[in-house]
Amino acid sequence: MHHFDYRDNRLHAEDVDIAALANKIGTPFYIYSEATFRRHVKVFSNAFSGTDALVAYSVKANSNLAVLRILASEGTGADVVSAGELARALHAGIPADKIVFSGVGKTTEEMEAALNAGIYQFNVESAPELEALDKVAGELKKHAPVAIRVNPDVAAGGHDKISTGRKEDKFGVAWGSARALYARARELENIEVKGVDLHIGSQIADLAPFEAAFKKAAGLIADLREDGCRIERLDLGGGLGIPYGAGEIPPHPDDYAQLIKRVTAPLDVQLIFEPGRMIAGNAGLLVTKLVYVKEGEARKFMIVDAGMNDLIRPALYDAHHDIIPVTRDLDAKNDRYDVVGPVCESSDFIAKARTLPDMKPGEFMAIMSAGAYGASQSSQYNSRPLIPEILVNGDEYAIIRRRPTFDEMTALERYPEWMG
Repeated sequence: MHHFDYRDNRLHAEDVDIAALANKIGTPFYIYSEATFRRHVKVFSNAFSGTDALVAYSVKANSNLAVLRILASEGTGADVVSAGELARALHAGIPADKIVFSGVGKTTEEMEAALNAGIYQFNVESAPELEALDKVAGELKKHAPVAIRVNPDVAAGGHDKISTGRKEDKFGVAWGSARALYARARELENIEVKGVDLHIGSQIADLAPFEAAFKKAAGLIADLREDGCRIERLDLGGGLGIPYGAGEIPPHPDDYAQLIKRVTAPLDVQLIFEPGRMIAGNAGLLVTKLVYVKEGEARKFMIVDAGMNDLIRPALYDAHHDIIPVTRDLDAKNDRYDVVGPVCESSDFIAKARTLPDMKPGEFMAIMSAGAYGASQSSQYNSRPLIPEILVNGDEYAIIRRRPTFDEMTALERYPEWMG
């Protein structure tokens, strides 16, 4: 559920008229519903009521400080994958003891920052990382709380590029090597083994892969305890899909929770979750303006002012996003269009061969389900400025990231002295 709907055929974000806002601030822009963020956090958290669970929002999904502040006020933690995300989470008020640091390429500088902050857990992804973390922790005279991410070799995810739990993926420790690495971790003076971690992919629309992976994790915990490891935590990652449209009906968090409770009940562990898309995805839209309608020999094109630098998911993942007019004409005829942007790349598209109502240049359209992996993956390619992010709360709105000027875009660049 989200808080975007038509009123008198004009699309609103909560109580804000999107067309009026677009005319005021210009397009393209992202717009988020605070009520939707809060609702999604509650739906997920309530599904695990009665269990010892930490919900650590995946910051990479949407890392805007205002969004993180909303989630902090709801009591969530954070899953971070860089020193920058760690700094954002702390700045927004998420306590360090609710922060989990994931990612395959942690640098020693990032480890030091996380140890000094006092984070809850490192999710270690390799033997070299474990050794490096032990060394950094020793130099700081600290102990690093650790879960080792294991790769269960379970295929899942809505696209090849977002599947992370297969043996050919870069993430995690090979299943057959896990017990040996845990044994090594127990030998290291500055490492505290706390748990097991796994994450098998993103936009997963079927509970079966989750069940297969989680059962393997439960078996591993039993084996590790026999080896003498004190396993207190089980980090199950994220990955639960959302309805992007096109008939997708992913599992409800309640059904996901029932599966997990059934599998993990005998383990007596704290559960850690890293949802991102499920919380942020349908809390945001990308609003864009139709610039031209172009008749090609084989296709008709709607050329809009949002490009792949603003929303890269269709080009990167062949992702589907529903597209709707901001001002609806119930009598409009439909036709098939490619919706494309102004970036100088053939891969710059939002949709291909999509049946849409006829629209005129200057009218606005909304790209749905763009709250996750939209603004956070955007760039200034083609020297196009990052677009605004707008947060709505009832009938109020605030610009939580403004569009930079050209001088701001180039502020870090310098001519070398020999150019005069």
